[in-house]
Amino acid sequence: MRVLVKGAGVAGLTAAFELARRGAAVTVAEIGSGLGGNASWFAGGMLAPWCERESAEQPVLDLGRGAADWWETALPGQVTQAGTLVVAAPRDAGELDRFAGRTSGHRWVDEAEIARLEPDLAGRFRRGLFFPGEAHLDPRRAMAALHGKLVAMGVDISFATDARQLSGFEHEIDCRGMAASDERLRGVRGEMMILHTPDIVLSRPVRLLHPRFPLYAVPRANHRFMIGATMIESDSAGPVTVRSMMELLSAACTLHPAFGEAGIAETGVGVRPAFSDNLPRAQARGNTVAINGLYRHGFLLAPAMARLAAELVFNHAQPTELGHETDRQRRSA
Repeated sequence: MRVLVKGAGVAGLTAAFELARRGAAVTVAEIGSGLGGNASWFAGGMLAPWCERESAEQPVLDLGRGAADWWETALPGQVTQAGTLVVAAPRDAGELDRFAGRTSGHRWVDEAEIARLEPDLAGRFRRGLFFPGEAHLDPRRAMAALHGKLVAMGVDISFATDARQLSGFEHEIDCRGMAASDERLRGVRGEMMILHTPDIVLSRPVRLLHPRFPLYAVPRANHRFMIGATMIESDSAGPVTVRSMMELLSAACTLHPAFGEAGIAETGVGVRPAFSDNLPRAQARGNTVAINGLYRHGFLLAPAMARLAAELVFNHAQPTELGHETDRQRRSA
């Protein structure tokens, strides 16, 4: 079976992997000149289904539970399974109670345990929430490793290629995100920064709660930290705004003052495709399966959507209408 995958973001690469490992002859066509430049490249890489449940519907938790295991199986050594730590300044302690009430899979930690988990945060926060089942990875390293794995599996990956120029495929998987012709999609702009400082060590993603300017800090290699959390209803991919930069940096300094002396290694913007309910879809129309709407959950939900797409191709399974299911949950609540 010959299958064409359109798009080499995280959705396209994971779909190609699921199809190839089931025996399909897969070609990936990417209009860009290489990996990067899409929303996946600017992702945080947090595999945090329990934390995301604070603002997301139940299907995000259900679909995301197995993400860390999927990535570790596909790319051994790429996943750090150290959990997530959630903290708040004393004046924002109510935000912790609110977060705890909307999530599960956590335990309360006091000042001493925060210091044990993250010694560099000792004495800065009185209490927090620890989600031991969560994990994280470096999206760019993971995408590069998955690209290499696919090539070794015999997948043909063509960059700077318009998929419309290719033919002869029995099935197509459309993973083009905002470039797909789906009027139901809207763009949600996410702005990020990578800071470099040898003065701070974190072992896991740390989320700082704030009623207006929440922040997550994700450790990367070589004393780098990805910081972000912005969700702006816009499909503009322009540079990071002054307002967002000031808010992110202020929140980072609240997490630890040493971030004030960090170097700004990079700023970036990713426009994430979302449907009205912020839930993903894998929908079959004829010989095409469209995966889209991963919103802010790309690396978390891509494995589940890739498996569903493979089921649609190989077993003619019925697509899961997550939005309809969510509506039923709301009505029965």
